[in-house]
Amino acid sequence: MRTVTVVGASLAGLYAARALRAEGFDGRLVIVGAEYRRPYDRPPLSKTFLTQRPPSAMELADLRLSDREEEDGLAAEWHLGTRATALDTAGRTVTLDDGRTTRRLRTDGLVIATGAAPRTLPGPPLAGVHVLRTYDDARALRAALHDGTPRVVVIGGGFIGAEAASSCAALGLQVTVVEAAPLPLMPQLGPDLARICAELHADHGVRLLCGTGVNGLRDDGTGRVRAVELADGRLLDADLVIVGIGVRPATGWLTGSGLHLDDGVTCDAGGVTSVPQVVAAGDVARCAGVRTEHWTSATEQPGTAVRNLLAGTTVARHTALPYFWSDQYGTRIQLAGRRGPQDTVRIVEGDPGDRSFLAVYERDGRITAALAVDRPRPFMRLRRRLVADAAAPCGPPAAPAAAPGAGAWPYCSAASGPRCAAPTPGASPRRPAPPTSRPPCSRPY
Repeated sequence: MRTVTVVGASLAGLYAARALRAEGFDGRLVIVGAEYRRPYDRPPLSKTFLTQRPPSAMELADLRLSDREEEDGLAAEWHLGTRATALDTAGRTVTLDDGRTTRRLRTDGLVIATGAAPRTLPGPPLAGVHVLRTYDDARALRAALHDGTPRVVVIGGGFIGAEAASSCAALGLQVTVVEAAPLPLMPQLGPDLARICAELHADHGVRLLCGTGVNGLRDDGTGRVRAVELADGRLLDADLVIVGIGVRPATGWLTGSGLHLDDGVTCDAGGVTSVPQVVAAGDVARCAGVRTEHWTSATEQPGTAVRNLLAGTTVARHTALPYFWSDQYGTRIQLAGRRGPQDTVRIVEGDPGDRSFLAVYERDGRITAALAVDRPRPFMRLRRRLVADAAAPCGPPAAPAAAPGAGAWPYCSAASGPRCAAPTPGASPRRPAPPTSRPPCSRPY
């Protein structure tokens, strides 16, 4: 390949460019980004970025993911403020529009990393209504929050909505969160642990209205929002509204390209589409039927996708386990794994009442995922175990027989065998004595 184009100049796009050079690609590298800014980190935008006041407020320079020296080392052509508007897979061209001119770029390989765009409510745009995805979004929201807007309504109790509500509460604002599900984060965490997140809101004076949708927004006659109308007809007075109802993968420009689009760009487990010269990574990629909107996935998927792009076929597959974190009300929530709707939950360390615990999700006696609230060290140990076992032929680890210190070794990957037995007298308190024979799927914690 002589030319590879990366469409998307955010996290996944930057990691794809890094991977291309790391894999030895020394040809022409083109990076196309719709924003006018070099790659920056988005997670702080819903957290500390919103709560800080000038002159100490966080700015774009504090969010940069790369410095000028690294960017020069990539030897890439950057086309910022430029949108990809079409892809011709047969002709191997990408149509670009910078707002002034439209042109076609010939490319031998393509990495699609266009991410996703926030969902919005139907109706005309109103002043005082915000979404939170880009630096410009966050900057506009921060200015409004610090400009005397005491009544804030957050529509959507997912991670962005919860983090935004937390930031607003930290500023002393009157906050109401409206969530259509019975509990916030219920699809991600299940009812038992979602209930704890609901209690976090209540602990910090945030009003939570669950199990109700939104009919629309009411304006004050001047084009500014004044209230949120709920599905049952109730009106919530609002000086400012934050809409956090999820995102749509940015695939509109791929219509008619011949690529299969279904809640993202459909690709195999290695990020390869139906056209081997086109791969996808990050929020836009639906790999092996799953689209993952996590920061870590956007850093891990590009390396695999690029390796396959340069090989011309799928030689590697994504094996990383989904992982995300969320900071709310001074509390860190971490989740790793793939929770299923039928999984049961068990607390293996700490106490939910103290807002500090480690829990595992289990199915058929095996751990499918782990969640921690303010227990980072034990969580990261368990996460490493989950990652190792997800990549192993024997699959995910067996459920711990008891909490640490209760006799059985926690988080063993085998259901039985010497490595999962109680400690041998005189053995190390952290690991059992070495067995004479080791089951093929058994690994110590």
